[in-house]
Amino acid sequence: MKRYVILISGRGSNMQALIEANLPGTCAGIISNRPEAAGLAWAAARGLPTAIIDHKAFPSREAFDAALAAEIEARGGELVLLAGFMRVLTEGFVRRFAGRLVNIHPSLLPAFPGLHTHEAALAAGVRIHGCTVHFVTPALDSGPIIIQAAVPVLAGDTAEALAARVLAQEHRIYPQAARAILTGRCRLADDGRVVWQGEATPAGAALCVPAEG
Repeated sequence: MKRYVILISGRGSNMQALIEANLPGTCAGIISNRPEAAGLAWAAARGLPTAIIDHKAFPSREAFDAALAAEIEARGGELVLLAGFMRVLTEGFVRRFAGRLVNIHPSLLPAFPGLHTHEAALAAGVRIHGCTVHFVTPALDSGPIIIQAAVPVLAGDTAEALAARVLAQEHRIYPQAARAILTGRCRLADDGRVVWQGEATPAGAALCVPAEG
């Protein structure tokens, strides 16, 4: 049974969704770079192992990432799931865990990488928005896509309302992606493509247009 670790920086709502999904593996640890992260208390209350690697205690990003990598490997982590982990990881760290490092991003990548994705989506006037689970590469939010979910952008939407709609989908697809990787149904091929076993080719198209009055 594979061992996975989850990295958080805050309340860890995606971490909670992953844990509550009863993934086919062993949670080897919930690790945070912030001692005050609320998700640590949630995890500890459920008997999950936790650890703090405070980024403020290190003189450089490289030193922090080295300590974080050592903690993950000491716990036998075979899959690393970023769940609201608010650190840009160094290229050395990303390459160390290549093919085993996964993130969820609140947009339909490659659209709207980085921060403030919901505001950017509203400003661009897109009709659909969503979230993406992807393998992490050194280029920010540019790794091979594993799974995506889309939501409509509604008339009168605020960034907060849109974010809540997207977050509900994050909680749905992140456990699906993690389960597929842990069971071997989904993997990153040597050529950088994401390969799914038994993936069907859907017919037709999904349309997102305003409803007729």
